[in-house]
Amino acid sequence: MHKGRLEAFSDGVLAIILTIMVLEIKVPHGDTFAALAPQLPRFLSYVLSFVYVGIYWNNHHHMLSSTNRVNGRILWANLFLLFWLSLTPFASGWMGENHFAPNTMALYGFILLMAGLAYWILKNAIVAQDGTNSVLAYAVGRDLKGKSSPVLYGLGIVASFWNTWVAGGIYVFIALMWLVPDSRIERTLEEQKPK
Repeated sequence: MHKGRLEAFSDGVLAIILTIMVLEIKVPHGDTFAALAPQLPRFLSYVLSFVYVGIYWNNHHHMLSSTNRVNGRILWANLFLLFWLSLTPFASGWMGENHFAPNTMALYGFILLMAGLAYWILKNAIVAQDGTNSVLAYAVGRDLKGKSSPVLYGLGIVASFWNTWVAGGIYVFIALMWLVPDSRIERTLEEQKPK
């Protein structure tokens, strides 16, 4: 199967996720900047979640550019990723509404962890289809970022019950780690172009 429909569907779902998140930010009833203050926790959780969804969209695009076709396993792995990402608006809203309370931070981290595992499953499904000598397999190599992220998410979840600032710092650190799209795929695709 050609990958075009999977890419279009995924782009649409991610656009809807971002739209739902911004609609969760309520317009204040006052016209002063002080009226915005109660919305700050919700806005901060929105910014972090927007960055995470953007990271997934960017890396998803790069990963799919390494293959020309998809199979049923890849379709289901992609849906599994979209499922966990679709929970981001709920977790983000709950976290912001409750001023980053421990349980909300732990749930947010759990959803990030599951999205990360789903992304890993999708990556492995593409490699299984295209082979261990494929562009994606070569590009990700040992995948240190991919392997360290679940460990860091786990630490963030545990830290949520001890110190929410530490948990938030871990989640921000992971986002910063992935903020720049994985250039290994682009570089590998460029290297394999005929000269």
